[in-house]
Amino acid sequence: MNRDQLFSRLKALSKPFDIAIIGGGATGLGAAVDAASRGHSVVLIEQSDFAKGTSSRSTKLVHGGVRYLKQGNISLVLEALRERGLMCRNAPHLVHSLPFVIPNYHWWEGPFYGIGLKMYDALAGQLGLEPSRYLNRDEIIACLPTLETEGLDGGIVYHDGQFDDARLAIHLARTAVDHGGIVLNHTRCAGLMKEKGHVIGLQAECLETGAQHEIRARCVINATGVFVDEVRRMDESQAAGIISPSQGIHLVLPREFMPGNSAIMIPKTDDGRVLFAVPWHGRVIIGTTDTPVDHASLEPRPMPEEIEFLMTHAARYLTRDPKPGDVLSMFAGLRPLVATQGAGNTASLSRDHTILVSDSGLITITGGKWTTYRRMAEDVIDHAEMIGGIGTRRCITQDLRIHGACTMLPATDSLAVYGSDAAEIYHLMEINPEWTAKVHPKLDLTCAEVIYHARCEMARTVGDVLARRSRSLLLDAQASMSAAQKVAQLLAFELGWDASKTSHEVSRFQKLAAGYFLEG
Repeated sequence: MNRDQLFSRLKALSKPFDIAIIGGGATGLGAAVDAASRGHSVVLIEQSDFAKGTSSRSTKLVHGGVRYLKQGNISLVLEALRERGLMCRNAPHLVHSLPFVIPNYHWWEGPFYGIGLKMYDALAGQLGLEPSRYLNRDEIIACLPTLETEGLDGGIVYHDGQFDDARLAIHLARTAVDHGGIVLNHTRCAGLMKEKGHVIGLQAECLETGAQHEIRARCVINATGVFVDEVRRMDESQAAGIISPSQGIHLVLPREFMPGNSAIMIPKTDDGRVLFAVPWHGRVIIGTTDTPVDHASLEPRPMPEEIEFLMTHAARYLTRDPKPGDVLSMFAGLRPLVATQGAGNTASLSRDHTILVSDSGLITITGGKWTTYRRMAEDVIDHAEMIGGIGTRRCITQDLRIHGACTMLPATDSLAVYGSDAAEIYHLMEINPEWTAKVHPKLDLTCAEVIYHARCEMARTVGDVLARRSRSLLLDAQASMSAAQKVAQLLAFELGWDASKTSHEVSRFQKLAAGYFLEG
């Protein structure tokens, strides 16, 4: 997946694409995979990097939504559980089963949650993971040795999915390219092209070179998440907003706070949300919050009250109370919730996906979640075939293996998330043994991976590497800041940067990373 080659293909194409997609998050990339695998010509542009926004800032879970079951939204749970099973099957290098423990501190919690989780198991059907079961107090402590034991009565363990969101996004981009699609990061939509009131394409600008490109397409899809209203107003300047963004934040702690291989799920917190404490890449992620925000930002920041909320709840359920100096990283993401009249808070807004078609033919898709990205893509491409008049073709993504899909490496190998592509990274290490070195002692990221990210995964900035191709920024913000210089030097070697560009990239990343850690 080479950016220069993809731009060359874009410029060489003389006829309109079947489909043009704006937005390189889970929804847009999923749509690109679906369209390309059906045999349609498709191009996707992303103004920043793939999964730069919400799609790299999730709780790292592929789940059916236990709390939606409580709300009675059975159809949403059924769909999500089915999609969870398909993700585990089609991307085994990135999606796996994880046990979740619901600790019980009141006698009634066991039967109450137990019955609900048995229903959860049943709804998953043949695509289920492992069945839920009751655990006594000693079994709970064995699973979670640092869980608060005062008043602990026992608990329930059930299984859901876990994944690496940004890595999956990169592999979706590569899957689209494998099937003939064109995906371009750091390329913004500068406007929509119209003819007789109908959208016939878009104007794209490469943010590296400033080059302008006219992209003609029979159908244009707006899949920009929390920013869909901005694109909609390129089409209709007075279009009413449909997005009511909600912010969720996560804190990352050292693994000592919660050793073992099980996660904690607290069904109801003080704000009514589910709280998770999840082991991930040798760390523990605590999240999430649900805070309405007025404006969407590409780089949202945790608010002090959100941090305090998670710190308080972590202390409530863990024997060791975390302090600010213990937080290795913190990150915030915005949910693109679809506004509905009469909704008093973001918890009551729609978590389903929504598709709108404007009078000009612009298709907007928003809402939903990572777990159902494939189903959302199928739905929007079905619409695109009809709106664009490009012919109906069968969706094949239910059985489509994602690029790199294999489980040759043990989960403990830091290169396991690359799947079959890991062989190429090991080959780089053989070519240049110096590239086997880590970019920082506290990070698993090797020099060979950075070269590979630039050469094969379209990494164009230090942030692309440290925040998304690897998850270094989320795992240890301060270590990532220290590693920025080394990463920039490797990218300079691969991408031909001069000293000024290299220095600028380091400075830009340092400024970004400073917002990811708490002062102790």
